[in-house]
Amino acid sequence: MPLRVTFLGTSGAVPTVERNPSAIHLAREGEELLFDCGEGTQRQMMRFGTGFGLSKLFLTHLHGDHALGVPGLVQTLGFNDREAPLSIHVPVGKRREIEELVGVLGHRPAFPVDVREVAPGDVVRGEDYGIRAFAVDHDARAVGYALIEDERKGRFDRERAEELGVPVGPKFSRLHEGRPVELEDGTVVRPEQVVDEPRPGRRIVYTGDTRPTAATVEAAADADLLIHDGTFADDRADRAVETGHATARGAGRIAAEAGARRLALVGTSSRYAGDVSAHRRQASEAFDGELFVPDDGDVLEVPYPDAD
Repeated sequence: MPLRVTFLGTSGAVPTVERNPSAIHLAREGEELLFDCGEGTQRQMMRFGTGFGLSKLFLTHLHGDHALGVPGLVQTLGFNDREAPLSIHVPVGKRREIEELVGVLGHRPAFPVDVREVAPGDVVRGEDYGIRAFAVDHDARAVGYALIEDERKGRFDRERAEELGVPVGPKFSRLHEGRPVELEDGTVVRPEQVVDEPRPGRRIVYTGDTRPTAATVEAAADADLLIHDGTFADDRADRAVETGHATARGAGRIAAEAGARRLALVGTSSRYAGDVSAHRRQASEAFDGELFVPDDGDVLEVPYPDAD
């Protein structure tokens, strides 16, 4: 099934005419997730057609460009007659602040909003995936998130099963589910005879704002997509260190160390006025995988690592 990433907001701290503050929408298996929610995110969702079927929102930290869109989004969801609950995941110690932000100006959502704190190492489980928080280096409590899908069943070798005498039908399914079957002559066919090794799921990693860290390398090991802070080019490397951000080159080095397949740079500083050619060039000098410096509204579909 497709895993679709829509870049709703790719700017740094200050929005520009072309770029909104941080927000990443992820759709998979009929579920919608949102990572960070800069101001105006609900309008970006309308503009780029993601819809409002969110089940979970993950905030990396509470700087305005990553969180000020929360009250507007919640109110917009309410105006659309939402009844389903929304869970908002925030770094440890930030629950009350988000609860107050949701209720700004006395607003009371018409649907349940459950704010939950996460610390590095915590895993939020979905039906067939987990989202693990990991430490980043921006402010004292900021975290990144790694979406890690569960392993999938190995491929079923129908031709081999038929050679072994397994009749077409329910016994195929039982073998694929990992259970042995007995044939009419008493022969037992075991799953390992007709089912390949389990196949990996996908791994999508989003850092939010951060300096390059070893924790990100660990979280993004063999990632299918690493979405990394790429606020500055080399000309502002000192500023990146001072403010807890990364350069495009630094992000490229992290992606290379992690063995990531794809790298997307977000959080571009407004000082570059839409010209990200230096970011693209410098990151590519450190990382030889697929590289993206997305604009708002860009969509990236992430295939399984074993896709043909």
